[in-house]
Amino acid sequence: AEPHFGSTLKAWLPILSWLPKYNLKWLKMDVLAGLTVGLTTVPQALAYAEVAGLPVQFGLYSAFMGGFIYTFLGTSKDVTLGPTAIMSLLCFSVVGGQPHRAVLLSLLCGLIQAVMALLRLGEMSAPEVMWKNILGIQGVPQQFFLEVYYTFHKIPEARIGDVVLGLICLALLVMLMFMKSSLTSDNDSTCSMYARKVVWAVATMRNAAVVIVASLLAFSWEVYGNHVFTITGKTTRGLPPFRPPPTSDTTANGTVVSFGEIVKDFGGGLAVIPFMGLLESIAIAKDNYNDGGNSLTLIKISISKTLIADKLDLLPFFVTFLMSFWEVQYGIVGGIAVSGALLLYSMARPQIEVTDQGVLVMELSSGLTFPATEYLSHIIHTRALQVSPPRSVVLDCSHVSVIDYTVISELRDLLRQFKLREVHLIFAGLQPSILKVLLAADLEGLRHNHSVDEALQMESRNLLDD
Repeated sequence: AEPHFGSTLKAWLPILSWLPKYNLKWLKMDVLAGLTVGLTTVPQALAYAEVAGLPVQFGLYSAFMGGFIYTFLGTSKDVTLGPTAIMSLLCFSVVGGQPHRAVLLSLLCGLIQAVMALLRLGEMSAPEVMWKNILGIQGVPQQFFLEVYYTFHKIPEARIGDVVLGLICLALLVMLMFMKSSLTSDNDSTCSMYARKVVWAVATMRNAAVVIVASLLAFSWEVYGNHVFTITGKTTRGLPPFRPPPTSDTTANGTVVSFGEIVKDFGGGLAVIPFMGLLESIAIAKDNYNDGGNSLTLIKISISKTLIADKLDLLPFFVTFLMSFWEVQYGIVGGIAVSGALLLYSMARPQIEVTDQGVLVMELSSGLTFPATEYLSHIIHTRALQVSPPRSVVLDCSHVSVIDYTVISELRDLLRQFKLREVHLIFAGLQPSILKVLLAADLEGLRHNHSVDEALQMESRNLLDD
């Protein structure tokens, strides 16, 4: 019982598993990554709070509290925890910038995600830069279309200092990113090795370096009374009081809003936000892992070649993009719906390659489930049974790992029709699990071979005998 208790405890507290195995050689890179992420988090969290329509200090609260808890409960080393642009937009669309409701929404979404984790339920681009802030424009609404309109309408009011500083920071980030990727080890001289190490360190901490330099620049101008840049201003000191999140709310006119009414107001946000959080966590973890554990880049300048090559993938991408102009959650739901429809279409229209080798050979590219039944039957009828004379068919099932009852019923009818026309339907390359199902179904006239070649040889012998 004791070993079982220990494994259960480690499952609930992953820190007990990884901390004893921690290698001190990793500490240097972890400290570097921690400093980079920590220094970058401050301005990023302030920006995300504004996206969510909340006081800026709420961005800081959400940025560091999750990290402390994740140290003990986190199961993935490749996940960063904290607010994101998409989650901030969704929060604003659900709570409309009301801090008390945002806190309650966070609690409920966390509980839903905890249930998802217990049940083991397991690439929209996130705009990281708000152009109205780069331009230093004030008084722009949060709604997307109004935001776009007023941003362009108020361009004459743009602050030159904010524009110049923003563009310089973007240029530095891109330049440092390219400098790191272009580093080579061709020259082994001591000087070049030292220079490469310096460039690598600065490029790796590029986000933090740019934040520090820009902050010092803005602070120095402000100290001397030159209000060149738009600054956040003073934030509330200290931490909020430790207390349970509010379960009711009071409007400006004194009306008390109950917990049930608040949850009802949240609507679909309680489903979309936890699910979106799961998707973003998976995407971020894959990105960190593929990058070798390096800090996340804030600017994506490349487009996936796979996305461009596969035209069907562009459809859910554009649906999500366009519907997000209306509401972000509608864009997410729309993208999921289109992706689901494309998945069902691929299941209903599996790729079937037909070759004539004296006998028709039909190679199936995927499993056989009920959406594909009608399509498979149509191909077999038009290519083999409705021609004159009828043709025998070898069905290459080497890629089939799934089959269901509806398909078996259709196969029983096909075997009967092949028998009436005095030709054969032969199954080749059946996996043991599929063969077991077909034998259990007691299909009359079932013929099967280990490979397509054996099936062709057997059918050739049958034709010679005839």
